[in-house]
Amino acid sequence: MSNHANRGVIYQGNGTVEVEAIPFPELSIGKRRCDHGVILKVVTTNICGSDQHMVRGRTTAEKGLVLGHEITGEVIECGRDVEFIKVGDLVSVPFNIACGRCRNCKEGKTGICLNVNPARPGAAYGYVDMGGWVGGQADYVMVPYADFNLLKFPDRDQALEKIQGLTLLSDILPTGYHGCITAGVGPGSTVYIAGAGPVGLAAAASAHLLGAACVIVGDMVEDRLNQARSFGCETIDLTQEGDIQDKIEAILGDREVDAFVDCVGFEAHACGCNHKQESPAVVLNSAMQMTRAGGQIGIPGLYVTEDPGATDEAAKLGSLSMRFGLGWAKSHSFHTGQCPVMKYHRQLMQAILFDKIDIAKAVNVQMISLDQAPQGYADFDGGAAKKFVIDPHKMVS
Repeated sequence: MSNHANRGVIYQGNGTVEVEAIPFPELSIGKRRCDHGVILKVVTTNICGSDQHMVRGRTTAEKGLVLGHEITGEVIECGRDVEFIKVGDLVSVPFNIACGRCRNCKEGKTGICLNVNPARPGAAYGYVDMGGWVGGQADYVMVPYADFNLLKFPDRDQALEKIQGLTLLSDILPTGYHGCITAGVGPGSTVYIAGAGPVGLAAAASAHLLGAACVIVGDMVEDRLNQARSFGCETIDLTQEGDIQDKIEAILGDREVDAFVDCVGFEAHACGCNHKQESPAVVLNSAMQMTRAGGQIGIPGLYVTEDPGATDEAAKLGSLSMRFGLGWAKSHSFHTGQCPVMKYHRQLMQAILFDKIDIAKAVNVQMISLDQAPQGYADFDGGAAKKFVIDPHKMVS
């Protein structure tokens, strides 16, 4: 198989990515053969907001990293010990790399597997501090522990017809859904979603799927707010002056919501006239103000332990100034960490295949080629109301 050429999207330093030739993947982990792995021909791979944190220089990512943790592909080679996945299968790859053997994996906590990253619990493809695994914004990629990790699509032709939605099963749809589940969203809930990027839009679509009565999305980019409105969300423009709880009350007749989902993370900005000023704890503090007593707060937005680009010294170490006493007094539940994709991806696949959710339309998928990836990164960073999906082999029209 190694006679295939391979290219990948490479982080070149602050603000720059380039497409370059990279080695063809091997069934190995370091010097050890990986007989439980497979090699995939990448069908689609997505640009994630989390990738942007690295590209903007807001993490300790080193130059030369092959990016990409949202992967859908066709199996072209199987290791000797792979039993249930076959060559030719079309599969979704959870962004969490999980061994399936450790205590956390056996408890369903695949986002914090204990065996795939020597530095800390949890690993991901092509991401800083996540185990050094080669990313999937490439023509080909190796996936370990294939029988445990991979979700096989039941019908190849059907999957290719719906690939623009199914490609989102590797991360953003389960992540948005997980944010809603951990925030306690259910039938009749009122929900506030901070951020109308792809994960925020996926969370909003998930809230509708879960039966929410009213979904309110706050953002600072008008195109993204328009996108949220396109599938039935109420919106708040956070660049405008005024108390956000007054704006919530104008929509709901109540100053608090049942559930709050933070899809912004550590690069948050203040509201109103200060909207160009970074304020990394502003969303978390708003969550405690805006969520009813006894409510839940889901936090799929990324918060890091090291932020070299932070505006203050404490934030550089992930220390944020929060009114935690307010959350304690209101008996709030806070739910953090990576989404355990495998907990949800099969159910969400079924929802897509049976037309219960049109997630590709909700997040405004735009297909691009691998060569267009650098421009996709630039457009995404500029606030485009799109989810950029890379089709390396031009398999999808």
